[in-house]
Amino acid sequence: MSDKEIFVSVGRRKTSVARARVAKGSGKIIVNDKPIAEYCCTDQLVSTAQLPLSITGMTGSVDADIKVSGGGQVGQAGAISHALARALQKMDESLRAPLKKAGLITRDPRAKERKKSGQPGARKRFQFSKR
Repeated sequence: MSDKEIFVSVGRRKTSVARARVAKGSGKIIVNDKPIAEYCCTDQLVSTAQLPLSITGMTGSVDADIKVSGGGQVGQAGAISHALARALQKMDESLRAPLKKAGLITRDPRAKERKKSGQPGARKRFQFSKR
């Protein structure tokens, strides 16, 4: 991937962060030095991660090297999807419309709410006693 034009982007989901390096190629997707099918344990996670490629029709024409850290499997698949969508948008600006319509450009802001002091969880309260 060194002699081709490389597009770099960052994708985030929950506490996961994915850094994608995308270039034109034969369709190899490597995540943390493993093929994507080996890294993502289920077919659903693989399809979630590759959603931007399937929507734009670039499944077999783009090579991607992705480093992902933090969070769990679902969050990491979402972060990979976000990073790929942003890299594809940098590669070809005409792909922005279908990616935006599918909701892949927008970062999903949902994250775990922090625990507050004086209570057992984020929203749960200790049992109230009148007497």
